[in-house]
Amino acid sequence: MDIFLWILIFVLTFVIMEFLAWATHKYVMHGFLWSLHQDHHHKKHDSWWEKNDLFFIFYALISIGCFLLWRYEDVWIGLPIGLGIFAYGLAYFGVHDIFIHQRFKMFRKANGWYGKALRRAHKMHHKHLGKDHGESFGMLFPPVKYFKQARQTRK
Repeated sequence: MDIFLWILIFVLTFVIMEFLAWATHKYVMHGFLWSLHQDHHHKKHDSWWEKNDLFFIFYALISIGCFLLWRYEDVWIGLPIGLGIFAYGLAYFGVHDIFIHQRFKMFRKANGWYGKALRRAHKMHHKHLGKDHGESFGMLFPPVKYFKQARQTRK
């Protein structure tokens, strides 16, 4: 197997996950499964755990399924796809749960242009408390306007 093909599939999977996460967030979380995502927009609970975290488990199970296909069915492509999904999940957790929502008190003083753009896009998403009229459903690649705003605040 060609290592470059393996790396390409891993990177493509990671990038595609951003678009899948965007679509899941917009059409599933803010759609027919709003009941699971609602507690993320309305902090009316004392628990660290949210029903919204079930979406993470869904993608983790898909990643594990890819690993199992690779390991037990000798489907080589399962490994780079499973690792791409896993890597995206780690990045999403780091950006969304740690950096933005501060579930762990880390990176509080991180103030670069990318971080500012991420925080602003997510803040604009959370200003809508209902499931309708939302914006900025992605995570790692926020709309360009937030990068422009972050650059302007730096000047």
